Amino acid sequence: MSSSKRKSSEPNDRNENRVVYSEFGNNNNNNKNAAAFERPVQELPIDRQDLRVQASRKGRKGKTVTVITGFQTKPETLNALLKQLKTQCGAGGTVKENTIEIQGDRAQQIVQILIQLGYKAKVSGG
Repeated sequence: MSSSKRKSSEPNDRNENRVVYSEFGNNNNNNKNAAAFERPVQELPIDRQDLRVQASRKGRKGKTVTVITGFQTKPETLNALLKQLKTQCGAGGTVKENTIEIQGDRAQQIVQILIQLGYKAKVSGG
């Protein structure tokens, strides 16, 4: 009896990028289909957005951060507004999940800036 074993010319002959199963299509084409998987963002005009500004220390090791929530805009608009707020406050900050965080307790200052820009903003919390 002869045993039939499969022999290949090289041991690393396999395709390393082989996909066995993919629910949403080929992973190699993610760059082409990225726009199809993005959620649509409803862009509201500036005067119709109701923003809340509050100072928070929760989960930040005791450091105070001013958090601005309630945005319904695209990420590009948030990044432009963040840059403007950071320069006017003279502080650092970031955008996280449609909220803007500015370092320090600057709630009153940020509310004044947002109202001057045309947003409807209120201080929230104590």
